[in-house]
This record gives sequence, structure tokens and C-alpha cells, in this order.
Amino acid sequence: MNQWFFKTPERALLEAYNAAQVIKTIEREHFGNQKISAKSANYTENVMSYWQGYLDQNLTIIKVRLAEFRLSRSILNISDRSVLEKLKFIDEVIEKYTFKYNLIKDITLAPVTKTLKNNDGDTNNNLNGKNQPLSQKTGVLPRSIGRTINKIKTDFTPEAEEEFIKNYRISRNRTRTALKFLITLIIVPLLTHQLSKRILINPIIESIRGDNISQIFLNSEMEDQALDELNIFQEKLRLESLLYKSPTISSEAIKESIKEKAIEIAEVFRHKSSNAISNIFADLLSLIAFSIVIAKSKREIVIVKSFIDTIVYGLSDSAKAFLIILFTDIFVGFHSPHGWEVILEGLAQHLGLEANRSVIFMFIATFPVILDTIFKYWIFRYLSRLSPSALATLKEMDE
Repeated sequence: MNQWFFKTPERALLEAYNAAQVIKTIEREHFGNQKISAKSANYTENVMSYWQGYLDQNLTIIKVRLAEFRLSRSILNISDRSVLEKLKFIDEVIEKYTFKYNLIKDITLAPVTKTLKNNDGDTNNNLNGKNQPLSQKTGVLPRSIGRTINKIKTDFTPEAEEEFIKNYRISRNRTRTALKFLITLIIVPLLTHQLSKRILINPIIESIRGDNISQIFLNSEMEDQALDELNIFQEKLRLESLLYKSPTISSEAIKESIKEKAIEIAEVFRHKSSNAISNIFADLLSLIAFSIVIAKSKREIVIVKSFIDTIVYGLSDSAKAFLIILFTDIFVGFHSPHGWEVILEGLAQHLGLEANRSVIFMFIATFPVILDTIFKYWIFRYLSRLSPSALATLKEMDE
């Protein structure tokens, strides 16, 4: 644990550095060492949407990992000259995209520079002149004012309207691709489950089981339910006889009615048993179909990640806090055990298993606690850095 903790700055910076290298490779191999945009290469809208997804994904990685690096660097002392070189490389890569995405803000290198200076007096030479990183450049006006002025200039250029239309089309195509992929992830497994179950699995199960009476019930719970239904039927016959003062029914007629009802109940539960067995194989085929869709949709996955990031980062702080409280209360809140109980009993019935109350209660006593710990760790480790105001809003709403 100590080694993992003390390696946090290097690990976070290395991941940001690798993401910057991916962006640089895409620029070199597909855009002629130019910025990843529609102006740098003659690509179709779908192809540009593909590269834009990779760009957004890696810029997000850089943002998150640099935030982690800044936080851990303030706790630990690091004295590696390669840190400065990696930060300079990251600055050079993200400089082209800072105005558009506003991902990198105030990457302060003063503590790192001070540490390196104590170990090597030549560090000052690396921080002067052309080698000075973007985050250390200063001017008469704050950089935020300069970015605003450049943004206004860009909006008034002759190409601004064309650029806006291109960006709109790219965003529209990415949204359509993301929604189609999400719908595909839902429809393909469901269709696979229903079609395979009705056309292939059910006929095979029915032919194998046949009319074997010993295979009617899969578990004792089904047998108890069948007995309860039969007892209710017998009591209903007696009640009708007493209420409506019907003629006394012979014992042979009563036995015949009960026998017909027993055969009807047995047929219903035999069908339930076959259906439960079919569900197991149909679920496996659905899982395989889902895995195939995931394996063959790497481009769509990148676009969906970017689409979700855009939605999440576009929410207000109160909306983020509301969603966090909603999900945590549903899955790990005070009333969540009742929901987990219904889900587990439904899953057991779906698979033809007996709903063991001890196993269900043991699961409810452990799994929501683990989920609650994961939520709290995520809030402590990531939300406090990505959106401190959302964290403050969350605490106020909890109180």
C-alpha cells in the first residue's frame, strides 16, 4: 500500500503522458502533424466523428490524471527530471485544444521546479526562454481575458459559420451514433433471448422432458405452491356448496373435479419448469450476443463515452448532486433492502431456483455495504477534484 501510494504522482503523470502521445500519434499519422479537426484533413463526417471521439477521450484522461497528479504532488515530494519533460510534452499537445475544450487550467509547476532546482542547478535553464511551459507563461493581462478575446476574434472570422456548421454536424452524428449503439445494446440481447427461446430452446427442452411426472417441479417451492392452489380449490368447492345450498355432490364427482384441477395445475407448473430451464440457456446466448456487439463496436464505445462525458459535465452542480443521491438511496439507502429482495426473488424464479431466504438476507447484508463504500470512495477520490462545487452541494443536500 505504501508503494502504491508513493507511486501515485508518477502513475498519474504517466497515464496523462501516454494519452498525450496517443493524440500526437493520431495527428502525425492521419492529420499531417496538424490539429485534429476537419480543416486539417479531408475526411467524411463519420470518420471525423471517430477521431473526435478518440480526442475527447484522451483529453478527458489528461484532465483527470493531471488533477490527480497535482493533488498527490502537494502531499509527496518528487525529484525526477523526467517529470518536467513529460509536463512540457503534455503542454505542447494540449495547447492546440485548450481554447475549445477548456480542459487544462493552471498546471502549476512551481513546487516541481523548486524540488528539481535543489537537486540540479541547471533546472532554471529549462524554465527560461522557449522551453518555458505554457502554464508558466505570464503577461500583462490574465490568460482568461486573452482566451476570451481570441474566442471573440474566432467567432467573427469568415470561417466561423462554416466551422460552426461542421461542428454541429459532427455533434449530431455522434449523438445519433451513440443513441443507435445504446438501443442496439438493449434490442440485440432481448431479441436473441426471445427468438432463441421460442424457436430453438423451448422445443428441445419440451421434447427431452416429455410427460415425465417426476420432472414437473424443479424445486420444493414450486411443489408447495401447487399444493396450496389445490387446497384453495377444494376449499372453494366446499364454500360454494355451503353458500348456494347446492345439492350434495358425490364423493366420486368431487374426486373427479380435484383430479382435473390437479392435472391442470401440473401442466401449468410443468410449463413453468420448462420455461425456467429455457431461460438459463437463452440468457447465456443473450450474454454472448451482448459480448459480440461490444467486441465489434470499439468506435461506437468511444463515441458513447464522449457522449456521456458531455452530458455529465454539462449538468449543473445541483443536478449532479441530485442524481448521486437518487442512485445511492435506491441501491444503498434505507429502503433499498426491500428492492434487493424483490430483485433476487424475481431472479431466482426466472432461473427456476428456490428463493433461499438466508442467502438473500446475507447478500443484502453485504453487497449494498460494498456499494456504499465504493460510492464514498469515488466521491472522496474523484468528485472532490472534478467538481468541488458539486461535492459541496451534495453535502448540503444530505444535511
